[in-house]
Amino acid sequence: MTIVPLLVTFVLSQNVRNADTRLIDFSTNVAGEAVATIAAGCAQCDWGVEGREAVLLKVTIDGQYSQHLPLTRGEAVATYRIVLGPVSAGDHHVTIARDAALSAMRAGEVTYGALNVDVIPPREKEYAWISRAPILRARPGTVEKFSDFPLVMYAEQHVSGESGSRYQLQYTVIFTNEDGGTPTDRLMATWGRTTDIEFIYGLTEAAKGETAREEIQAAGHKWIPFQGPREGTHPVLWVATENNMVADHGPDDAIRFAPAPVLVSLAGSSRERVMDDNPWTYAVTSAEMAREHRIDPAAAPGSGKIVDPRRYITIEACGQVKDATLAFDIGVHQGGRDVVWLPTDIDPKFRIARGGCFRGGAPVPAGVTAADVAGLRIRAYTRPAREGETAPSGSVVLERVTKLIMMDKSFVPAIQPMSWKGSLAVKTDGSAVLVFIENPRLDPLQPRPAIH
Repeated sequence: MTIVPLLVTFVLSQNVRNADTRLIDFSTNVAGEAVATIAAGCAQCDWGVEGREAVLLKVTIDGQYSQHLPLTRGEAVATYRIVLGPVSAGDHHVTIARDAALSAMRAGEVTYGALNVDVIPPREKEYAWISRAPILRARPGTVEKFSDFPLVMYAEQHVSGESGSRYQLQYTVIFTNEDGGTPTDRLMATWGRTTDIEFIYGLTEAAKGETAREEIQAAGHKWIPFQGPREGTHPVLWVATENNMVADHGPDDAIRFAPAPVLVSLAGSSRERVMDDNPWTYAVTSAEMAREHRIDPAAAPGSGKIVDPRRYITIEACGQVKDATLAFDIGVHQGGRDVVWLPTDIDPKFRIARGGCFRGGAPVPAGVTAADVAGLRIRAYTRPAREGETAPSGSVVLERVTKLIMMDKSFVPAIQPMSWKGSLAVKTDGSAVLVFIENPRLDPLQPRPAIH
């Protein structure tokens, strides 16, 4: 008998029904939120190979359907954490079984590692964000073709959202990709990744005399009140669009996902940092790009395809951007010692249009590595006037360059921390402003004061 004293949960047994099934009986002396930690992998599984993508495990608790858990990370046993929902004090029973109808045809047997269920009582800090974690119901067609799967859910506390609301809790999901919305080449240029990262649910901080509101991001990136069903305090949401916006109603037979959210603070970094903390997400989404034929060594700008994602160099930076867009030129040594400048905006539409901390990526010639990076330039452009208005007076101030990222041969990011800081005002006329350049006596990747 395994005893977890802090969370007052007792795992009584882990019986085997067959090779792909596990039973977990557990007991708790307090009511709370049950969270299962499941270590598993599946033989012959490969998210990048049609017919071998993944096994889907069907999870039930006390005889009731809870959710499906997709084993997206291949053959190696990996750890997945899911929310089972509210449970009362007493004995409970969890079944984890392969769903043959939804699993890939050529996926092999499931290999299990450690299995555990913790019950988080209301007195624990984690209860606040676990108890309100949304339950996602899949968009029709995605499960059948192993596309747009949720990989990670994360929660933030006391943050300002894109909707203009201030949230005491904000939930975001990293999906493998999006079937619609931003093309793959533009994603790499303006976000530095091919996953789709979407806000799905927020609980506002109530102003004095008001009650907290619940909001979701619906079709068209509209933030609307949540008025749907819930289980306990968990809102139930349906993925409703090809770019993974959500609705608070949908088909009752849609399968469910309930990844346990991780609590993060993204102050001073981009939201892609959650991917850096879970580097396997880069490999999974790259595999999906290959399987969906979105990778082409001869990909042209605007084609919606990319070259090998391991040939991209991505820059993370922070700054103030108002009524403007920006792009980077990444200087690399190619062949001799001359510096070649490679733009992130290989298409004018591929410019970054947000402030705070952001990323942009550029494809580099085969054979170029992070060690070949010699410098960085920035360009800014005034946002075009909208119909009926005069052209805005845009402004860009670069304040920090924080990371250089390039994937290794396993599609895992190799991250080079960078430490350029300043207050570099950039004219919005498209002229290139040097941020740093190598000094032969120093590390070529060490940022320098800006040179005008």
